[in-house]
Amino acid sequence: MDLTTVVKQQKTYRLNELEAAKTRELSSLAARLSNSPPIVLSGLLLDLPEGMRKSILDFGADTGSGGHFLLRGLAVDDLPDTPVVHGAEILDSHFTNGTLMLVADLLGSLVGYQDEKSGTLFHDVHPVRGEENRIENSGSVAFDFHTENVHHPLRPDYLGLLCLRRDHEGIAATRVSSVRDALPLLSAEQVAELRKPQFHSLYPTSFTRDVEGPRPPAGPHPVIFGSKERPFIRFNTHNTRAADQGAEHALRALTEALESVCRDLVLAPGDLVVLDNHVVVHGRSAFEPRYDGQDRWLRRFYSLRSTPLWAQRMMRHPRVLPPMADIRGVV
Repeated sequence: MDLTTVVKQQKTYRLNELEAAKTRELSSLAARLSNSPPIVLSGLLLDLPEGMRKSILDFGADTGSGGHFLLRGLAVDDLPDTPVVHGAEILDSHFTNGTLMLVADLLGSLVGYQDEKSGTLFHDVHPVRGEENRIENSGSVAFDFHTENVHHPLRPDYLGLLCLRRDHEGIAATRVSSVRDALPLLSAEQVAELRKPQFHSLYPTSFTRDVEGPRPPAGPHPVIFGSKERPFIRFNTHNTRAADQGAEHALRALTEALESVCRDLVLAPGDLVVLDNHVVVHGRSAFEPRYDGQDRWLRRFYSLRSTPLWAQRMMRHPRVLPPMADIRGVV
């Protein structure tokens, strides 16, 4: 599906030149505060362009079925070459850190996970040579539908992907599919199976890079939860396992329904797509990296609406959630 068509079907806001300049100015200020508690940024949030701020807050109110929002026209400026290794951190002080932080804090609070990339708050999404087949943001093969950090009791409420650079062919798509669009395609019996706490989800490989042995499972948990009118989803095509054949058939039907209502977004530089992690699952289409400094490059944030007090008191950094070893079984 072409991006122009998609834009007509989703919540979108395009910044004009003055709004983009103002947002860039505020982003530069915010980028210097990434180690600060969320309260420190509150004044900058109020200074964001009114149309942009209102559109993001309206999206966060969860009034529609789409579960995603597209903000267009953000500044990215001149960029260095796309990294080709993990943890290059070449944008450590870049103003786009501030852009991601402002949007994340407007929706909730920017967070990282101690177990993932050592708590890094801003994730560079780009291909890494030799990891083409990994089902992570370092791969370039198709990455099927998933809830971000599906295993985690404090998985993000929102995540955002800011496009810095397209792939060479301009075909790599961020794939987004809403459970609220998909469920009407399933039978009542299939939905009932998906609502049972009979599924387990393996820890993603991004959380177990340095862990020996098999990946641990989380669960049991339902795949569909919430009211009939406003359902939510917790599912990873690659990692969620069913308890029996009936549950497996229901998972397969759900996957087919999600595919049929999927929207493919080929992001342009300066596009930021924000996803409600409980309403939509997302993925990536395959592309061919060249490792020439001009490969596809996105930046990702996580946002959590509220962190429990007990978790806050266990955090080693004001924005980094404790390791799973410390909290598994607590919630």
